Amino acid sequence: MNSSTREPARWEKLGCVSRLKTRVFEVLGVRYRHPGRETERDFVVVHAPDWVNVVARTPDDRLVLVRQFRYGIDEFSLEIPGGVMEPGEDPVAAGLRELREETGYAGTSAVLLGAVHPNPAIQSNRCHFVLVDGAVRSHELEWDADEEIRVLTEPVARVFELAHAGKIFHGLVLNALMLFAPKWRELAARPDPGRPV
Repeated sequence: MNSSTREPARWEKLGCVSRLKTRVFEVLGVRYRHPGRETERDFVVVHAPDWVNVVARTPDDRLVLVRQFRYGIDEFSLEIPGGVMEPGEDPVAAGLRELREETGYAGTSAVLLGAVHPNPAIQSNRCHFVLVDGAVRSHELEWDADEEIRVLTEPVARVFELAHAGKIFHGLVLNALMLFAPKWRELAARPDPGRPV
């Protein structure tokens, strides 16, 4: 009988082989062996570069948002700026770059809020979240060939309302807002909300 209170076993990785390479990810076939049962299985792992998403707060307490068409859901999505990190790139530097390229905004300070594994069941990458304070429009847009983005700002409270109402539904954006929420509560409680976090 299995016990739900016992720690699960760590499978032993035996090797992997590339099954498919695309412009945005690689699909690997990975063979693992269970240490106790001695059974072996092949699993699929999607290997992609790390990503970065940016919570950019303007001096008047608005968040920079982007609305774009998403092919995976065949629908538009309201999100925060973000994109693919270069190999070895610092998450904060990547966040500032993506914010500038997608929206033309730059900020006065930036800090790492945290990181998550988007889907550990099948993906190997991480998504990092960066908070940029004092964001103002100061650069020309530098979109990729397939990017077409509407840039807008909404008051912080309104963004949280949209998320709770299901109008913002991108899982990684919701992760970013969850990490930002305690910072925002702390900031909103200060006598001068215009001060950086």
